[in-house]
Amino acid sequence: MDRDNVSATPKASLRRFLEHLSGAGKAIGVLTSGGDAQGMNAAVRAVVRMGIYVGAKVYFIYEGQGGSILGTKRTLPGKHLEQIAAQMRAHSLNALLIIGGFEAFESSATFAEARGDHQEFCVPICVLPATISNNVPGTDLSLGSDTSLNAIVETCDRIKQSASGTKRRVFIIETMGGFCGYLANMGALAAGADAAYIFEEPFDIRDLQSNVEHLTRKMKTSIQRGLVLRNESCSENYTTDFIYQLYSEEGKGVFDCRKNVLGHMQQGGAPSPFDRNFGTKISARAMQWISTKLKEARGTGKRFVTDESICVLGISKRNLVFRPVVELKKETDFEHRIPREQWWLKLRPLMKILAKYKASLEVSDLGQPEPVSGHSEPAAI
Repeated sequence: MDRDNVSATPKASLRRFLEHLSGAGKAIGVLTSGGDAQGMNAAVRAVVRMGIYVGAKVYFIYEGQGGSILGTKRTLPGKHLEQIAAQMRAHSLNALLIIGGFEAFESSATFAEARGDHQEFCVPICVLPATISNNVPGTDLSLGSDTSLNAIVETCDRIKQSASGTKRRVFIIETMGGFCGYLANMGALAAGADAAYIFEEPFDIRDLQSNVEHLTRKMKTSIQRGLVLRNESCSENYTTDFIYQLYSEEGKGVFDCRKNVLGHMQQGGAPSPFDRNFGTKISARAMQWISTKLKEARGTGKRFVTDESICVLGISKRNLVFRPVVELKKETDFEHRIPREQWWLKLRPLMKILAKYKASLEVSDLGQPEPVSGHSEPAAI
């Protein structure tokens, strides 16, 4: 498993890094797949400039519309493998870089399975996770999720200010993300929400009633407002309209209720500095990985058929990590398009505690403290 620290590279290390690249005469295809996400263009820019630097030919694969200069669509390659292979053969592509969300991950898995029938896919293939939903296996964060989360929290802050002015008002906010509750959960934690309904944590009518009772008690305090977030696909039956109507009916005489579907404003806007830098870093690292693979095969006619030659490049505990797609398939819920384990679920109890619910929290779930400079061990909490 390759690892590369995300922190800034010293000049000497950067020089060695660039000298290590060698892509002269090689052709690399780059495309964006899935829904558009902020930061995709920063990633494409870095790929192209790094490709030019090492002397490689970079081919854009155009399709679709959206927030990517190349355009992006949710089309999967399953029915078009013959045409894709023909285009790769026509342009003599030596490697493929896919920037996108769950569709990019699925596409790479399809290419891995098709290697036996199409030798054109026997090249290094790297997936760079880019989706606001943050539902790509093999990474803690996806490109675009930070910008989207910023937009959600900013909107929630404005709504909370409105609720504070009108008094005794509860807002139900619907976020995007498909079945992945990352945006709803982390948005609720950052915005100081009273509850967040997500697919990963099933809930029923009793939970909804408990939240209404909690808000009823809250209206008797000095903070007479409420904020509830709901992931768009958290429940087939407990929809945003249902929750709004339930809160409105049960809160009669105590508080009134409003609903707000944030919609595609979560996908637009300029990318945050984090997403711009993240996109640049993972693209440069991916180009290094591709160049290294091609350098190993130079003059040998080697075909890439191992699992390690089709990878997802993600971030895990502040390190850039390559994970084989074949390995990640075992950790994926393909029906709901989410990883089977989500690191941010450990923060659910913290959100409830801050909203004054009774919940237990393991300190270890908040991460391991780092030692203070000059000390070998962290101070006791």
